[in-house]
Amino acid sequence: MQAYCMKCRAKKEIKNPKSIVMRNKKLATHGVCPTCGMKVFSIGK
Repeated sequence: MQAYCMKCRAKKEIKNPKSIVMRNKKLATHGVCPTCGMKVFSIGK
C-alpha cells in the first residue's frame, strides 16, 4: 500500500500499515513513512 508523504513530497510504501474506519464509515490506512518517519494516511483499502 502506498501513500503520499507531505514531507518527502513523493508516494512511499506505508511502514506498519493499520486499517481503520473513519467517522463516515469509509475504510482508510495509516502508518509511517519509511524514509522520514512522518505519519502518512491513505483513504481506501
